[in-house]
Amino acid sequence: MPTILELITLTTEYFEKKEIDSPRINAELLLADILKCKRLDLYLSFDKPLEEKEINLYREYVRRRAKYEPLQYIVGKVEFYGFEFVVNPNVLIPRQETEILVESVIELLKVANISSGLDIGTGSGIIPISVCRCYDNIYFDALDISSEALEVAKKNSIYNGTQQRINFELNDILQKDIRFHKKYDLVVSNPPYVAQSEYASLQKEITDYEPKIAVTDFSDGYSFYKKISEIAIQILNEKGFLIFEVGKGQSEFVSEIMRGVGFSSIKIVKDYSNIERVIQGQKI
Repeated sequence: MPTILELITLTTEYFEKKEIDSPRINAELLLADILKCKRLDLYLSFDKPLEEKEINLYREYVRRRAKYEPLQYIVGKVEFYGFEFVVNPNVLIPRQETEILVESVIELLKVANISSGLDIGTGSGIIPISVCRCYDNIYFDALDISSEALEVAKKNSIYNGTQQRINFELNDILQKDIRFHKKYDLVVSNPPYVAQSEYASLQKEITDYEPKIAVTDFSDGYSFYKKISEIAIQILNEKGFLIFEVGKGQSEFVSEIMRGVGFSSIKIVKDYSNIERVIQGQKI
């Protein structure tokens, strides 16, 4: 039977030929999931041979990854902001840059009087769940158009022990007659912001596997920013906050959208790549 090191070496070479990003890391993470260990633990067991059932499962994982299925969907989970979340093809895979959005919300909670939040387009629920894990005195309503996504979000909320403080609701934020019967101190959203014209140029992992409605607004990339800004200015309490994640190059126009409906004190936060990623505005 091949050893751990032999399998990693062969798989890395195979992924390189398939032009998979970070081929060795992918090979190691897939194997670590099968062996129920941390990736770094593999380095302590390079000479260990695998059992036949482990090799067969690993081959299946490698076959799927070679077809550009995202690693996170294959193993069924992802780490985000230090917490573990379930993911499947019904939800967008959490990105590292969204941690900047969560961090911005948490920093705001430290200095502002905020006890109620609304997350629009919650997907797997990572934003309200992560915030609730870090901050005890806030309650969220979380909306999504996909009932399948909400099922994932509910599982993640239960797993992370936040189900008592997050209410998940099925709702289409773009419908003309949408109504809200309560107000909030905070509205947060990481909406679909890829323009339809740019969608085809994305990685195959995205276009072939991730839910399209979570990636693009099927328009110019700004539909949700316009609608959510209009809604937020109406349903926020006085001195309430609206916080968005935005795509590269979108910050200036989204800031104009927010100012146009009445938000002020616009603040922009850059991500790890020095891209303007998060925009915060306040209702005065």
